[in-house]
Amino acid sequence: MSISVKLDLDEDGVEVNQTMYRGIIRSLLYLTASKPNIIFSVRMHARFQAAPKESHLKAAKRILRYLKETQDLVLSYPTCDSLDLIGLANADYAGFLVDRKSTSGMSRFLGSSLISWGIKKQNSVALSTAEAEYVVVASCCA
Repeated sequence: MSISVKLDLDEDGVEVNQTMYRGIIRSLLYLTASKPNIIFSVRMHARFQAAPKESHLKAAKRILRYLKETQDLVLSYPTCDSLDLIGLANADYAGFLVDRKSTSGMSRFLGSSLISWGIKKQNSVALSTAEAEYVVVASCCA
């Protein structure tokens, strides 16, 4: 998902088949187990399953086109001597335009291998970028 694209309720948009949209999102959620690079976009689209609009469907199809073009990208787990545990965290400050809550993203590496990742909408509304980052770091270390 492009960083310039911000999804909202799109109340004036044309409604689409809810069953079809949910099927696309369900399939994409399944793929996030092996393609962690699409987690943020898929979770953002999953928030609009109750009343999907044409703009949401077009954005979801963009993810499908991306997956088709990047079929050769895979996760690899090489053997290495380093067992350093590294955690990375980031926040999208007020990125969800409906309720202005931030989105937390976390990933953990053992050496150079990705071992876990996740994304979650924060429970509270952050008043600044620093506060949103503090919330995600606190949840990453817990």
